Amino acid sequence: MYTVALLIERPLSALDADQVVALHEGLDEPVTYQVLMPVPSTPHLMAMSLGSLGAGQVVPPTSAEVIQEAGDEARAEAEEGLSSSARLLLDRRQQVETTLTHDEPVHALTELVARTGAAEAIIMTEPHLVQEFFHLDWTSRAKRHLDVPTLHLLEQVPFSGQAL
Repeated sequence: MYTVALLIERPLSALDADQVVALHEGLDEPVTYQVLMPVPSTPHLMAMSLGSLGAGQVVPPTSAEVIQEAGDEARAEAEEGLSSSARLLLDRRQQVETTLTHDEPVHALTELVARTGAAEAIIMTEPHLVQEFFHLDWTSRAKRHLDVPTLHLLEQVPFSGQAL
């Protein structure tokens, strides 16, 4: 069994699933994708809502109940995104296991690779140019912690548009 740890920032698209599967065509053993998706943290959600102040929107005072509702909504959206991503891989006749995490994504990926014995890691995100420039992005950080090949793919971008 060849195990691939796949950390996704957002739900996979059909193109994303096709490209991930294409990377492993022709292997002599079955592939299992261990798909990991983080749930946005409450501080992250708060930062996003405060960001709307710069856009001229008025944000009402935040209560504990509103924070809890935002956290519950974020978890539900992450669960649905992880489920839809798994369905795309299952539709392509792949073996899939999923994990939703509240932990820091690179830490969770490191633990997943160790626990499953993954032979490689793929990190799929939207472009984060500033973080990538300073090597603070998930992939740069993961490469410092993992002893397996680690590939960064941009979500919803064909291979021809990526610097592989």
